Amino acid sequence: MIVMVAETGGFCMGVALALRKLDTMVEQGGTDIFTLGPIIHNPQVLQDYERLGVRIAKSPEDIPSGAAVIIRAHGIPREVQQELKAKDVTLVDATCPKVKKAQLLIAEQTDKGRRLLLFGEEDHPEVKGLVSYAGESPLVFGDLEELMATDLPPEVEYFLAAQTTQDKETFSLISDHLHERLGQGLPVLATICDATKERQEEAVAIAREVDAMVVAGGFSSGNTRRLVDVVRAQGTQCYHVETVDQIPTQALCDVAAVGLTAGASTPKMIIDDICAKLQSL
Repeated sequence: MIVMVAETGGFCMGVALALRKLDTMVEQGGTDIFTLGPIIHNPQVLQDYERLGVRIAKSPEDIPSGAAVIIRAHGIPREVQQELKAKDVTLVDATCPKVKKAQLLIAEQTDKGRRLLLFGEEDHPEVKGLVSYAGESPLVFGDLEELMATDLPPEVEYFLAAQTTQDKETFSLISDHLHERLGQGLPVLATICDATKERQEEAVAIAREVDAMVVAGGFSSGNTRRLVDVVRAQGTQCYHVETVDQIPTQALCDVAAVGLTAGASTPKMIIDDICAKLQSL
């Protein structure tokens, strides 16, 4: 079997930076360490840190005085960050720089009196953080069809942005639709991460060359799910797995060529294990 492995798979810059900050906190020790929500969306990585004593808090109320708190790579809502700053805790911000830039760009447009139209997953932690910078009545939509069915009063000034891990091709279609609907003056923020675009483009290129594709990453990882989506959009059979044990060996044993890519929160060790398993089939 030929195995084509994506060069762009695995930790992105934002994830790697967040984990380096957490590693430093663990090495320094001396206090309880909490993340507010999972620092990244990969259960195997989270289990490793749990064994090192890092705990996940659901809210600031769960964090005791004197603890050290690291803000997850996805960022957190503005008001929650202010609540943490008011507590007697050591606060380390591990928000991905691309997400932080998106937050600031959204705040800038909001200060100009415009209403946010955000292409993203409403319940995703990053999106909850982004809309907290958007003032009143931000509109979050998951696809073009949902947006087309939404009333947009013409007297309101809008601007468009996206969750950093969204599909760039879909975002382009959404932008075109809104420019036709609201006029060419609609500000469009370039908030989709370059690494996301490159990862999706390489996944598409590989999918067109193979009989099947394996995408490795957490089932709760939005960027990993979108890799699965763009691969399946090419008509290629695609399997989303978290670990090597989940590889559908029976389905792949007669495949001549298989592709492998991974989400931005997937460790190299897991990618290597899956690659070795595929090569052994």
